[in-house]
Amino acid sequence: MTSTPAITATARTKTTAAFYVTGATTQFASRFDQRLSYCLYVPSVHETATEPLPLLVMQHGTGRTGPQYRDAMAEFAEEHGIVVLAPLFPAGLGDDPDDLHNFKFIAHQGIRFDLALLAIVEEAAERVHIDTSRFVLHGFSGGGQFAHRFLLLHPDRLAGVSIGAPGRVTLIDPEREWWLGTKGFAERFGDPVDLDLVRKVPVHMVIGAEDTETWEINNPGDSNWMDGADDVGRTRVERISALRDNYRAHGIDVAFDVVPGLGHDGMGVLEQVRGFAARVLRAERRAHG
Repeated sequence: MTSTPAITATARTKTTAAFYVTGATTQFASRFDQRLSYCLYVPSVHETATEPLPLLVMQHGTGRTGPQYRDAMAEFAEEHGIVVLAPLFPAGLGDDPDDLHNFKFIAHQGIRFDLALLAIVEEAAERVHIDTSRFVLHGFSGGGQFAHRFLLLHPDRLAGVSIGAPGRVTLIDPEREWWLGTKGFAERFGDPVDLDLVRKVPVHMVIGAEDTETWEINNPGDSNWMDGADDVGRTRVERISALRDNYRAHGIDVAFDVVPGLGHDGMGVLEQVRGFAARVLRAERRAHG
């Protein structure tokens, strides 16, 4: 990947403020909650664009490697004229300094991470001319957990969602307690799952064929465990396959990619993520003339 586009763009800026919202940006605190932050990749076309640019959100996993995902998508952003946003939801929020999993299950000790992301999108739009009405969301591992739960909450805000290798899945199943299923969803979040809207969102799932280690995802007694999490499989491959089958049984179309020879590697699935995002962008542009 070349860094030339970012260098070219930043060389034309005239002020410090403009410099730091061109190419790969610095990390900005969120006004929603200043413990949370985000960074962007802003393509050079932003300087001359007359219409708001599409948005791709890259949601980190447990390792909080958002800037690395942002950088890995920079060339794609330049090619397609799309802004990339990478939120940062730190570990250790609240009263447990060792907690790693807060954002994955949407709500944690008074923080609604879905609402935090929506607020961050709006804040980013104050800096950069982006279309905030709908965006593409990708997450891998813990980010994949967040992404597929965000889909159930806010399908109206998604132009597409790419779900990578979630270790724990939420099935659309009113008989299984949240987060194993959607029992009590409306009581917890205020509204029921709107399946009609979910069915309108292009859904992509991706995983490495060799993503079969179980040490991290079968851990009874830990804060990110519920009894029954392994009912749908012991490995991530088995669990994402169960999620795919559950979605399809509810009339949700799923594009499903299995990457040969790959283990649990978020960077290793980005070719498939780029392909999905490009298809969504083409469809969106056709739809809007």
